Amino acid sequence: MSYLPLSVSMVAVFFLPIIVPTIALDRRPSSNRMFFVSSARRLEKPISSVAVAAKAATITTVEPHPCSSMLDRRSVLTDIIFKGTVSATSVVFSFPIETPAALAANKEAKENLSTSGKNNRLKNRLGKRILTICGIMDELQRDLFQNRWDLIEQYPTQLRSFVPVLTTFTDTAFPGDGSDQGLRVALRYEVGRFFGAVERLKLAVSRKDIDAAYLAYANMALHFDRYLKAGILYQYQEISTEKYFENLDDSIIYADPRKNPAYVRDLVILASGPDKGRTGTVIGIFPDTQNRVVKLDRYDPTSPIREIKVVTKEWAALRLGEQDPDAVFLIPRKDAKEE
Repeated sequence: MSYLPLSVSMVAVFFLPIIVPTIALDRRPSSNRMFFVSSARRLEKPISSVAVAAKAATITTVEPHPCSSMLDRRSVLTDIIFKGTVSATSVVFSFPIETPAALAANKEAKENLSTSGKNNRLKNRLGKRILTICGIMDELQRDLFQNRWDLIEQYPTQLRSFVPVLTTFTDTAFPGDGSDQGLRVALRYEVGRFFGAVERLKLAVSRKDIDAAYLAYANMALHFDRYLKAGILYQYQEISTEKYFENLDDSIIYADPRKNPAYVRDLVILASGPDKGRTGTVIGIFPDTQNRVVKLDRYDPTSPIREIKVVTKEWAALRLGEQDPDAVFLIPRKDAKEE
């Protein structure tokens, strides 16, 4: 009995799954194209670099395998056949073509990703720095309400030092392309109005004009608050409180604003409007409209932001009864000698 035909058959069955795909790869065209290998052998270990289709007729596209040389490709095929898990399915895989154009595109994508990450980190750092202005504004309010002219005159220079920070944040967070153009214009406008009010405060301090100083501070606070909103730096979402006081007017105790209006430094409660029931302090009065600029009490105890609202005289009602002073008076001065 001759065993030669049987031996030849066994060799052919054993090596065909390796030889056929390798020949196909050796004759592959110059463009990046998908190759298909079929096998009915169930093996032990899955290979993550290939995708196994659910049906024989289904072909799944996967990411290119990191191999580049023909020797590596033969090794991959051997691993797929002898080490992977294939069960009467079609396996789809491809190898990258490292052309100069592809390499340049990959390098550009990595650079863009790196630049985007750096811009986000810079934006976060600048945002935190900008929020420190909230604390400076609180300290300025404290000294202004106590008529400390010797201290107030130092604030314009301190606030002027934030010009590069605000400008860089605007350029980084809103580069001006596409839909960001409107926000960029709004931020630059609010910065201009804020520092214009800083100059008016400086002039009022030189004249020791308290009413002009109040008005300048109110404009500073208002435009800085609008800058925070336009720059998406608010740390909480505004929620209307009016609905919580429907049919509960008797629960809010305040003086009649028409008979006893609130003035600068008065503690008030908003008797009407979307912020009904919220409390704050009047920091300025616009002479042409008599509208009150109210610095609301802190909504979020963990946030440095105190929202600024411009309301009519009738909405800002004096609070009655014993009240705690504004929180700014609890801020200690950094230099104890100034007390």
